[in-house]
Amino acid sequence: MQKKYLAAALAALAAAGSVQAQSSVTIYGLVDTGVEYLNNAGPNGAGSVTRMTSGATNTSRIGFRGTEDLGGGLKALFQLENGFKLDNGSFDGDANQLFNRQSTVGLEGGFGRVVAGRSYSTTYDFLGPFDPMGYSANYSWATTAGATGNRKDGMPTGVSNLVKYQGEFSGVKIGAMYGFGEVAGETRNGAKYGVGLGWGTGPFSVVATYDRNNSATATNTPYDRATSAHLAAGYQPSEAWKFNLGYRYYKKSLATGAADLRSDFFWGGAAYKFTPAMTLIGAIYYQNIKNVANDADPIMYSLRLKYAMSKRTDLYLSTAYAKAKNGQLVGLSRDDAGYGSSQFGMTLGMQHRF
Repeated sequence: MQKKYLAAALAALAAAGSVQAQSSVTIYGLVDTGVEYLNNAGPNGAGSVTRMTSGATNTSRIGFRGTEDLGGGLKALFQLENGFKLDNGSFDGDANQLFNRQSTVGLEGGFGRVVAGRSYSTTYDFLGPFDPMGYSANYSWATTAGATGNRKDGMPTGVSNLVKYQGEFSGVKIGAMYGFGEVAGETRNGAKYGVGLGWGTGPFSVVATYDRNNSATATNTPYDRATSAHLAAGYQPSEAWKFNLGYRYYKKSLATGAADLRSDFFWGGAAYKFTPAMTLIGAIYYQNIKNVANDADPIMYSLRLKYAMSKRTDLYLSTAYAKAKNGQLVGLSRDDAGYGSSQFGMTLGMQHRF
């Protein structure tokens, strides 16, 4: 009898373990900070500054993601991710958004993955591997360039009220997203949508994306319409070398009827591994602004030396120089307006992933 009870208990434990193995929740994150020197850092380009900066290579974050096996190759999944500034502990972005980077629930199977909530645009997802500086908050203009007059002329990044699909089949990756505008009596007002197509074989890879971002306004009032299209390619002939090129077409049609805001944006770069632990990355970003007299046409040269102390911890030294034409303002960071027609910066930092 005791043997029977023992066998039943062992069977129950095995069943519980089996159920537990079908679900998983992971806590993950990244912390990144450094000390940065900038010249032309004050009004009218006066003065330099030495400061602590957060997310110099990647935004600091903490997240939770999980999956549940529903059987038949189908999984339920969720992701909650918050970005924060390590230097002062504040939210990175809107203070009212607890999970400003990701807050999604969805399904995944042989058809691909579908998620709903707040997430990154299809364009952002597809182009990430093709930015040599990896969407760095400092010293990368791949998401938005440092143009004049608060013009960013960039891609949509975080999108709320989103439904997004992505799948990969025999080396071909496809994706699409739609962000609801949620304006009563309207469907296009405030809506965001985009598609992406990627392909890779051997050392070669290429992606193309298209997206539209409609500004949200009151019902039945005109709205601005921003359109961008991207084409990017990568070539990795060996473990040591990696090359990337990219192009963005941007046009914003204004509700006022004023001339369209147009620009072409180009970037290119390379990464070289001296050793398994030491990597040097270089990139050039250039924006050609159209339809504007005395335009800035800013350009930035960026360089990063990264030393991997372990699989999860890196030390890095980054430096960059940007300049604009016609006395216009330019800044190295995608978040700074800029105070002079040129700027030089250098950051010594550390990143840890968990």
